[in-house]
Amino acid sequence: MNDKSFPGKKLIEVALPLDAINDASAYDKMPGIGPHPKGVHKWWAPLPLPAARAVLFASLIDDPSSDSTRFPTDELQEKERDRLFELIRRLVAKDATSSGAFSLAREELARVMSDNAVALMDPFCGGGAIPLEGQRLGLRVHASDLNPIAVLLSKALIEIPARFVGSVPVNPRSRSDFAAGGTWPGSSGLAADVRYFAEWMLDEARGRIGHLYPDVQLPAGGRAAAIAWIWTRTVRCPNPACGAEMPLASSFVLSNKKGKEAWIQPIVQREDKRVDFQVVRGRGGAPDPPKIGRGAKFRCLVCDQVADDDYLKEEGRAKRLGRKLMAVVAQGDRSRSYVGPSTEQTEVADSAVPEWLPDQELAIDPRNIWCVNYGLVSFSDLFTARQLVALTTLSDLVAEALSMARAEAVAAGLPDDGVRLVDGGSGADAYADAVATYLAFGADRTADFSSTLCRWVPSNEKVMNTFGRQAIPMIWDFGESNVLGESVGSFKACSDYVADCLETVIVDGAVPHVGEVHQLDAATALPGTGPLAVSTDPPYYDNIGYSDLSDFFYVWLRRSAGSIWPNILSTLLAPKAQELIANPYRQGGMQAAKEHFETGLRTVFARVREVQDPAVPLTVYYAFKQSDGSSSSAVDLTTGWETILEALLASDFQITGTWPIRASQSWRMTSMGTNALASYIVLVCRPRNEAASVATRREYLNSLRAELPRALFHLQHGNIAPVDLAQAAIGPGMAVFSRYAKVVEASGERMQVRAALGLINQVLDEVLTEQEGDFDPLTRAAIAWFESYGVGSGPYGEAQVLAQAKGTTPEALHRQGFLDAKGGKVRLLSWQELPAEWNPATDDTLTYWEATHYLIRAHQDEETGSEVAAAELLQRIPGHGELARELAYRLFRTCEARKWVDPARSYNALVIAWPEIARLAEAAPFSPEQTTLGGQ
Repeated sequence: MNDKSFPGKKLIEVALPLDAINDASAYDKMPGIGPHPKGVHKWWAPLPLPAARAVLFASLIDDPSSDSTRFPTDELQEKERDRLFELIRRLVAKDATSSGAFSLAREELARVMSDNAVALMDPFCGGGAIPLEGQRLGLRVHASDLNPIAVLLSKALIEIPARFVGSVPVNPRSRSDFAAGGTWPGSSGLAADVRYFAEWMLDEARGRIGHLYPDVQLPAGGRAAAIAWIWTRTVRCPNPACGAEMPLASSFVLSNKKGKEAWIQPIVQREDKRVDFQVVRGRGGAPDPPKIGRGAKFRCLVCDQVADDDYLKEEGRAKRLGRKLMAVVAQGDRSRSYVGPSTEQTEVADSAVPEWLPDQELAIDPRNIWCVNYGLVSFSDLFTARQLVALTTLSDLVAEALSMARAEAVAAGLPDDGVRLVDGGSGADAYADAVATYLAFGADRTADFSSTLCRWVPSNEKVMNTFGRQAIPMIWDFGESNVLGESVGSFKACSDYVADCLETVIVDGAVPHVGEVHQLDAATALPGTGPLAVSTDPPYYDNIGYSDLSDFFYVWLRRSAGSIWPNILSTLLAPKAQELIANPYRQGGMQAAKEHFETGLRTVFARVREVQDPAVPLTVYYAFKQSDGSSSSAVDLTTGWETILEALLASDFQITGTWPIRASQSWRMTSMGTNALASYIVLVCRPRNEAASVATRREYLNSLRAELPRALFHLQHGNIAPVDLAQAAIGPGMAVFSRYAKVVEASGERMQVRAALGLINQVLDEVLTEQEGDFDPLTRAAIAWFESYGVGSGPYGEAQVLAQAKGTTPEALHRQGFLDAKGGKVRLLSWQELPAEWNPATDDTLTYWEATHYLIRAHQDEETGSEVAAAELLQRIPGHGELARELAYRLFRTCEARKWVDPARSYNALVIAWPEIARLAEAAPFSPEQTTLGGQ
């Protein structure tokens, strides 16, 4: 790094275009956006790629304030900051991988790095987002994780594609195509081989076990391929006089698409104490299922006896839960065809006899693994016999496909050197290992869609995967996919998707450096040697049981790819004891779990400090459990949040920034309400000065008051949403707190993080209040009234006192048109009630209160509101725009404290839209014909 980059600040320590990063992160988290690197294999709570990308870039690039020679004034610094913001916006845009944005970012980084060889390290690589984005930005990458699934997934993203970038496929079909001309950029050649050998595996599987997946006899005649079988679990009725086989169905709906309605109709044979099923289509509706309310409670359709949760658990643990076929879904003419159950279909399914069982037991974790309470205690219990046969067959075929791929690779001219992929090879053996790894991932993805915990979803008429959430649930009726078919959940669909996702990994057709991924316990060892730029997304305290959940895939991956990765897949299950999470069921209670997490995290951060490049800040992600909540604090003071802050401080890090990133798809709507928590908080840290002093509470408070105002100016200039301002303000506030060796309370005790956060919150309010000095007296009087009553009524006398204190009167506010006075009561008008005939050109006393609220009206009115309308108004109130936006921040803070959701949304929405409003106002000519607001 150039000497000038340190001790100067990096961009991430000053400002970020958070609106663009949030939008991109929310999109990245959406299902159904097409092939994506995250689809190569399942991981829990994967970090959005745009967030990782933007954070890394902003951590490496200098803030303009670090170069006073080139940018000596605030104006020049802001101009340069805006240029960098625009590059980040391009870098996180949907088309970033094809727009050349990565090349521009790498060029920009080269200007501040001596040889473009800064090395990145992530000791908790998880889903691989951070190392992948570091590699895409041109960095040398070192990554590690204890979890074998995380290690192999990260290898599949940054090692394998980079090692074989641009490779010509070895399968004979593609080689023939290549001979006719063409290229195979990026990972496209490797993906083509994954598809080819997956097709071979499917053909072989159909030949070996195809009899277990017969076509379906259609009611109108003929047969069709099955897509899925819909089953319900059953239990003997607890009524001794009944004893019927009770269906434990939670829904009888097959399709609720308009014009395609279909449902299961139970046929109750009371004399025979039996329940049969038939399929009904057309008008009408599905009957109520026997499930009663929430939880596990069901009514017997024969005698109405209720089987409660305790009874179901007892029967489940005694292995007396059964299953019954309710319907079969077949491929119709451009639509689904629903067929009632038949003896043939049931008998074929029951005839399956698995030769191998993944009989390892599931972990005991009532928070995340619920099925064990009902007798599903081993992984083999999570699958039907037919599913076990199919998944075992596919897993075993991976080894056979590997041998074929190796032979074809040799025939294609790859070196027959005998060096495997695990040993760093790049010849025929290594290439075959690479292909087989992705084939094993395809089989793993098939398992996700082929357990008895997969729901049938009527709205989109397909089987959904096991891991719809970060848990192994218990469900009572399930959809069994046709593994050998071509629909969702089939091996073909799953392996094709893995190949499609593989093709998205490499951008610009090349990779500057091959990454390195190791299986390591971060508390014991780190990958790479310093100095390193470190960015990591550590485990989230007790939120996710990564190893317990990943065992679902591990038991299959060990069978399919154990010979390829013998060291990584050597244990019966994923390592547990060293896993850095707070698991009270494994670690002997909550206190022991807390100590395990705290001790481990402090050890890791102490190691990180030893290798951290002093010129680059450390970035650490912390994820909240929920994306919005009810905490009245600026930040939800969870144990995990305090723990990670305390661990960083105890490791002699100084926190220089905190950035709330919202990956919720509804962040612009739901999160506009008060107290909405971010999906992630990014902590930006520097090593604390070894000569750091001790400060008193008063000294800390004085420093906060001196330094927080300028930091807030940068945050607001970066257009941070008001809903995020309090969380972002923690960064500069904690920067003050953490630069001291310790802060001492009046009692002589060390100040705790919770108390420091409280003072930051206090000073934030003070700063926003002090900004009122820039407003006109009428606006200041309106603010004072709003703080007490919002848009509600209050006594005239109090309004007179408040107004006089601000140098005005209630009558002046009334004449201005935003205060209503009747019967000794006064109230502020909401923006919806403001006079429609208002015209800024004829308003001799235009206030900032009016500017803010008329802008909100122009932007958010249901009939006429738009960004264009707001931009037109902004043109007509020159000199009022920036302070109007500043007032929106101030009023949002009041709404947040009072829990006034609706006005909070309005102020937040105006700030979020401000960059586009300002851009349109600058670009679009003013229409002189529009003389009043809304064109009236």
